[in-house]
Parts: sequence; structure tokens; C-alpha cells
Amino acid sequence: MSQISSTDAGNAPEQIEFTSVIAVAIHDMKNSLSLLMQSIEQMANNFPDDAVDALDNLNSVHYEANRMNTTLVQVLSLYKASVDALPINVDEVYVCDLIEELIDSNAVYVKQKDIQVLSDVDEDLSWYFDRDLVYMMVYDVIINAIRYGCSKVSLKAFMEDQRLTIQVEDDGPGYPSSMLEMSTIELTQQCISEGRTGLGLFFARLIAQTHKNQGKQGSITLANSDITGGSIFTLQLP
Repeated sequence: MSQISSTDAGNAPEQIEFTSVIAVAIHDMKNSLSLLMQSIEQMANNFPDDAVDALDNLNSVHYEANRMNTTLVQVLSLYKASVDALPINVDEVYVCDLIEELIDSNAVYVKQKDIQVLSDVDEDLSWYFDRDLVYMMVYDVIINAIRYGCSKVSLKAFMEDQRLTIQVEDDGPGYPSSMLEMSTIELTQQCISEGRTGLGLFFARLIAQTHKNQGKQGSITLANSDITGGSIFTLQLP
């Protein structure tokens, strides 16, 4: 029986870094889930309007697939941040276009939930930030607002104290007290093992705080409406 020489052993493949494998796997799963959601949306369009039960079930599947996709994106982004490889591409963004794209990307889910989505954004409003990262953050917030809202979701964008402010408000049951408390502690002390909520909140705060300008950094605020009791998510970027 032949033996492997030390020279042959030196030519063996280097040990694969497991975290890199996970990152690649997450990216692949994310792409597969995106295709799955497209298929679900196509199926929904083929269902008759009176197939209420079937549409409700499809609606639930679409929401869960969307949650999984968003979570994978967040995990991948957090991994990149942990190795200082999270790309930050700040450029001028017309906020009205961003909000319109967010609404359009959720059109199928909005129709399935039979909920009204309103927007209030000046068409000339623009600001400098990473469009892709902010899109991912606000997309996740909107999905949850549609999920838990009763009849209406409101999107607003405006300038306040020289900061771009983006708000997402719904008329659902509002944020639980535990989540409101979690949003106020230091980011370094936040426990992301608190399930999906902890991860999503950590991701949103990380993206906000990554945006810095003239010694100021971005922030998010969670609150419940005094009028409807629904949740109000506020993002501010300097």
C-alpha cells in the first residue's frame, strides 16, 4: 500500500473556513427563496377572487417565505459587518423613488391582505445614504406593518433637524413593551438571541448607526401611536 508523502500532503486542499461556507450557503438559499416568492405571487394571480381560504393560506406561505428571505439577508449582512466587509455605498437618493419601489415590491402582499398603503413624500426630497441597506431595513419594517396592521399602513419621509426622517406607521396592536425596551439599550448590549425580533432590531440599528455625518450617526426609534395604538417606526439619517 502506497503512503502519502509529506510533499503530497502539502498539496492537499487547505482547510475550508466554515464561516465562508455559511456565507455562500446563505446567499444561495436567499436566491432560492426569492424564486419561491415569485412563484407564489404568480400562483396568487391565477387564483379566482372567491377562493378566499386558498388565498389566505397562500398569503401565509408568502409572508413566511418573505421573513426567511429577509432573515437570511440580515444574517449575511451581519456576517459581512463582523469581518469588516459590509459595503457602505453612500450616494444621493431620491426618497420618493425609494418609497415607491418599496410599495411596488409589496403590491401582491398588500392585495392579499386587503390593506391600504399611503405615502407622503415630497417628490424632490433627496438625501445621501446607502440605498440598498436602507431599502432592506425599511422593507422588513413594511412587511411587518402590513402583517399586523388592521386596515392601513402609512409611509412618510421628511426633513427634521437636518436629518432625513422616514416613518412607517400601522394601525395594528403596536410594539410589545419588551421590544420598546430593547430598542433603547446600547447596541453593544443588545442580545440578538431574542429570536427573530432581536435579530431584526439589531440589524436595523446597525444600519442606522453605520450612517455618520459631521460627528452624528443615524438612529431608529420605536413607539406606539397615542391615537390608534399602532406601531410607529422612525429612521433618522444625518
